[in-house]
Amino acid sequence: MDGLGVTLRDVYLARRRIDRLAVRTPVIGSEVLSADAGSTVFLKLENVQCTGSFKIRGAANRLGALSVEERSRGVITVSSGNHGRAVAHVAREMGIRAVVCMSTRVPANKVESIRRRGAEVVLHGESYDAAERRAVELQREEGLTMIPPFDDPLIIAGQGTIGLELLDDVPELDTVVVPLSGGGLLSGIALVLKAADPSIRTIGVSMARAPVMVHSLRAGHPVTVKEEPTLADALAGGIGLENKYTFSMIQAYVDETALVTEEEIAKAMAFAFEHHHLVIEGGGAVALAAVLFNRVPQLGRQVVVLLSGGNVEAPMLLEILQRFQP
Repeated sequence: MDGLGVTLRDVYLARRRIDRLAVRTPVIGSEVLSADAGSTVFLKLENVQCTGSFKIRGAANRLGALSVEERSRGVITVSSGNHGRAVAHVAREMGIRAVVCMSTRVPANKVESIRRRGAEVVLHGESYDAAERRAVELQREEGLTMIPPFDDPLIIAGQGTIGLELLDDVPELDTVVVPLSGGGLLSGIALVLKAADPSIRTIGVSMARAPVMVHSLRAGHPVTVKEEPTLADALAGGIGLENKYTFSMIQAYVDETALVTEEEIAKAMAFAFEHHHLVIEGGGAVALAAVLFNRVPQLGRQVVVLLSGGNVEAPMLLEILQRFQP
């Protein structure tokens, strides 16, 4: 199956390339969700990756494909946190210089985590788009290789390795619910699952505050939306007006989208901690929130909910638990 620039073969090649750096994450059943939903619900735990999110997969695949010359010059990226952490981690493991541009809205714990991994952090502007413009300037000035956070065939293929694992672990799955922002994660997973069985239902979930991909899908082309503060800060940012891959792939392979509120995200974070002893960040909780609060009508028989990240500041998590745990 041709993924509009990404193929199933690319995903299998990515699985081999990232094997040393990204772990195969567990899938667990959720008795509470299953009872409430009337379906068998599983949780895919990308929050337990070594960098705390799925982003390590795409970063490892993209950096692993660099030429010797590109490695010697170094890399640069723009990130709302998790992609930058993943690029910094992989670059350190490979001995590559890494520069990460971020907006001033990114939580301090994510900025510090990237610095601890040896990357150079550049804070610029109050939006993802502003940080991206600075990254492009530095790329040109210093001859660095840009590592896109989502709109890149190698990044998409790396994230798609999750789909291969799901088919191994839950071979009868008929519905997958995945966080949706720039679309690299859901594009890769949906490509794999639709290649296996076009009837598998693929659902993307965004926060209700500035869900750029959802607005773009409704418009029929990429659009810009002003960023708003959100618990799901990892999902913040645009998809790029010149988007080459993920917008078309989401259009082609994703069946539905859903939106969740800030309160629903917070309650999903508390639910994961209370019932499964799991720490998940806001962006990692949106798919869980959609199932928990019935934002996805008519769930299938075998449902996988992706928890995409766990990098949340301790004071924020404590506040949420105090508000929403009984």
